[in-house]
Amino acid sequence: MKKHFLAYILIGFALVSCGSDEDSLQKIDQKLQIFMKDASGKDLVNPTKTGAYSGITWNDELAPTDVASVSFSRQMLSDSTYYMEYLAGATRQLVSESADGNKIYRSEIQFSLTKKISNTEFAPVERDTMQIFYRMTPAVFEVSEVYYNKVLKFSKTADQPNIVTIVK
Repeated sequence: MKKHFLAYILIGFALVSCGSDEDSLQKIDQKLQIFMKDASGKDLVNPTKTGAYSGITWNDELAPTDVASVSFSRQMLSDSTYYMEYLAGATRQLVSESADGNKIYRSEIQFSLTKKISNTEFAPVERDTMQIFYRMTPAVFEVSEVYYNKVLKFSKTADQPNIVTIVK
């Protein structure tokens, strides 16, 4: 009986010590949804449409090598609108750090965009730049701002998705 009692006590201590403190977890919010359209609202990310970008590649401008592809995926909404989804992968450079441990990081990504003019013809490659700024505190790591060609396109609103719309 003493053996069982001791085993129950040990299991109880193990369960109590494995408990987690929800306040100690850091929230991570870095998923970006990037929509690109022209002035009339036409989707420019649809790879099959004439006048849209059939070829889109991203390159990490802060990487130690000149060619450093950044992964993203084309996703489609139920209304057939395409967008680019980015989770992570580009180099993050520390911009600033405060005494209380808060930090700002920056990523810089070059877009190479190939527009489909007809079924057999493509426009010259366009090159654009996107800068992503991240805010890190003990409680959260999140996208705080996104600039496209040095123009602010997104500022974080608490508890809202990170949706960036670029009009070209």
